[in-house]
Amino acid sequence: MKLIDSLEHCHDPHLYLQLGALVASTGDGTFAEQMLQLIGDQVPIHRLDLSEWTLDSDQASIRQVKVLGSAGHPEETPVQEPLRHPLLQSIMRMEDPLLIQINAPVHQCNLVSRSGNRRWVICCQRLRSERMFSLAELSLLKRLSDTLLPLVEHHAQLFLQAVNRRPGSLLPDDSGSLRQIFTERLEQEAVRLSAREQEVCIGLLTGGTVPQMALRLNVKSSSIETYLKRATAKLGVSGRHGLARWMAGT
Repeated sequence: MKLIDSLEHCHDPHLYLQLGALVASTGDGTFAEQMLQLIGDQVPIHRLDLSEWTLDSDQASIRQVKVLGSAGHPEETPVQEPLRHPLLQSIMRMEDPLLIQINAPVHQCNLVSRSGNRRWVICCQRLRSERMFSLAELSLLKRLSDTLLPLVEHHAQLFLQAVNRRPGSLLPDDSGSLRQIFTERLEQEAVRLSAREQEVCIGLLTGGTVPQMALRLNVKSSSIETYLKRATAKLGVSGRHGLARWMAGT
């Protein structure tokens, strides 16, 4: 993958430094911020959103949209439902990389790539009070997209793998509060669990699977099952469902 082919006529050393920082941040939570800085130095924008769209098997509808990162000013427009999203028809029909400009309620330039039933979207936003993207700016964004979209695809793979390895990946915003509640419940019940037993319980309660927990803790899946059995025995319940009922106080 020749990431700099689209920048072969660029002689700005700062851009290459930014590109190096962006490549280094793939899979990391700072990736969107690094990309916003890189794009923003070339074309003024106030917000950047990255996402991965998955179409159903016959590619006739959107099955899932995953957020891969956001940076910049808080979003000023309501979140679009996938079935009503202004990009929907273009994304469904696309065969080649796209550049789509949408001018309401904010000025947007959407860069889109495809592979099979997946679509990756870089959404660059500019306040409606500012001028629209010029033809020269759109041309520059299109050239940058040849470099940036492959990086977004790579970032998506690494980022989603990292999310799946974390306990509580299905409820990432709630894992901290759940850990606190879990600890309080243990104190109320006067139950003592080992650190590994607690980690496994919290991970499973927040949506992690046994294989994900095994990978995260670098142990066998059978060891995760053992930790769970020990923990639930101490709690007086059985299995993952019993753990969930105990956590709910039922």
